[in-house]
Amino acid sequence: MRVHLVDGTYELFRHFYAVPPLTDASGKVRGAVVGVVQTLLGMLEGGATHLGVATDHVIESFRNDLYVGYKTGEGIDPLLWGQFEPLEAAVGALGVVIWPMVEVEADDALAAAAAADARVEQVILCSPDKDLTQCVSDDRVVVLDRRSGKVSNASAVTERFGVPPSSIADYLALVGDSADGYPGLPGWGAKSASAVLARFAHLESIPASASEWGVPLRGADKLARTLRERWNDALLFRRLATLRTDQPVVTVDELAYRGPTAEFEALAASWRRPKLFARARALVPKGG
Repeated sequence: MRVHLVDGTYELFRHFYAVPPLTDASGKVRGAVVGVVQTLLGMLEGGATHLGVATDHVIESFRNDLYVGYKTGEGIDPLLWGQFEPLEAAVGALGVVIWPMVEVEADDALAAAAAADARVEQVILCSPDKDLTQCVSDDRVVVLDRRSGKVSNASAVTERFGVPPSSIADYLALVGDSADGYPGLPGWGAKSASAVLARFAHLESIPASASEWGVPLRGADKLARTLRERWNDALLFRRLATLRTDQPVVTVDELAYRGPTAEFEALAASWRRPKLFARARALVPKGG
């Protein structure tokens, strides 16, 4: 059994800027919603059997209370913003499990769901978000960038960042994440962070003096001083980067696809895409 977990917010943004405009029978813009639905149907037709989608029901989360610069929904195109809730309704009507997150983010839900039971051969996290690489475990939990088709296991994560998945949150604390709105520490970049964390793994294990690092880095003394002086910032940024796995999720059995609801037939008709319902019905397991 393989489980596919999809970052629905990312997919909605991707399709909004990539697909031709489409309005439903009432004149409402729904092109991104239809694009995501077609993506999910394509995954199911390609062999996915257990599928879950997480969305940011609102962009803000508990992290905004921790750091004022953290990403918000400000500036999102109203035509895109107006498709968030319709996407959640459409995914549920399609018959796919949907997690609309409010206090936490979609990535947190995916991280929680990735802790699957022993029957699961592999969990595939469908998102290019580097936050999710901290969830990767050997070949059992991997990330898939659907744009490139690249699948990254633990070895690939280490090759890309220079640190294993268990150190990704520490790495992001040092280098920052512009997509999420926190800057990291001044002077620290990908090369210095990976070099130091490859040896010490976590922030707390990094010696206060660069002379103890045993890592040939230009400006190491300045980096060590910055880490000491900005220690609380480093811990805060790591907290922002660390995904929470304490969210309630459904069981693996509930992720099994069992077909669309009657509401999906009406939605597909309103999009002038009635064949989408036929495609979904064709995926219903025998006896379903």
